[in-house]
Amino acid sequence: MRHLIIWLCAAFTWTGLHAADFPSKPIRLIVPFPAGGTADVLPRILSEKIRHRFPSGVIVENKPGAGGNIGADIVAKSEPDGHTLLVAPPGPIAINQSLYSKLPYDATKWVPVTVLAAVPNVLAVSNQLPVKNVQEFIAYLKANPGKVSYASQGNGSTSHLTANLFQSLTGTQMTHIPYKGTAPALTDLAGGQVDVFFDNLGASGPLHKAGKIRIFAVADSKRAPTIKEVPSFAEAGLPGMQAVTWFAVVAPPGTPAATVKLLNSALVDALKQPDVQSRFAEQGAEVVGNTSEQMGRFMRSETTRWAKVIKDANVTVD
Repeated sequence: MRHLIIWLCAAFTWTGLHAADFPSKPIRLIVPFPAGGTADVLPRILSEKIRHRFPSGVIVENKPGAGGNIGADIVAKSEPDGHTLLVAPPGPIAINQSLYSKLPYDATKWVPVTVLAAVPNVLAVSNQLPVKNVQEFIAYLKANPGKVSYASQGNGSTSHLTANLFQSLTGTQMTHIPYKGTAPALTDLAGGQVDVFFDNLGASGPLHKAGKIRIFAVADSKRAPTIKEVPSFAEAGLPGMQAVTWFAVVAPPGTPAATVKLLNSALVDALKQPDVQSRFAEQGAEVVGNTSEQMGRFMRSETTRWAKVIKDANVTVD
């Protein structure tokens, strides 16, 4: 018994010291997609606001590939000390475990920190596609099965699954062209190399306003404030077409609760700042900033929801 008490005291002392020593080096925010998309922009905005809480610095690193799995694997295998975090959309956090037969990391073991924001997906089309609205688009797809190509941010991304949800609801068929992130997919959409992209509003909105692409509908229950002229899918006759991309921060398995609490505090405080909220709004992003516990429950519900979409639409990794 005496040895057990000594061991427990040592363990609690080590945990306390560990939390007290954090941070002891730069914080690495690993974004598992290329620079240029909303997944990259939001953490860069935040990194500027949390640097005063982390004197050693905050570094945003892009590690794209394999639907977010390459960057996720780097974080999952990092020391669970709070210095390396994954900042990502749902793919590597709540989707890929239902899509890939095998992953190099266990997505059920992520330690939730907070959800940063949510952004509705939109139906964006090339200017070269000879349609003017959602109903014309559906009619065109039915008249040309498999001939229209749709881009995605990668296999298992929300853009990939949103397209499959759309095809399931409308009884249409398109050809999937996976990219390594939003930026290259948008470039090809604007250039006419691909026909359609169910992108998040933050990245595609500016190109729509510039006339380089056209957004036909917002995959949410309401219109988006930044493009009020564009109807929701419900208004366009597809009320079941709802898909919102969220962006969240998770830590490696085994990260101490005290460290997670400090990280959550720094991020949520930054998200409350008016200038951050304004800059997020410019990206079409609605700030969330919930607790670790709330995010944990949300992660589990989202995992279940997207698993059903994958199963019902028979989605496979191309």
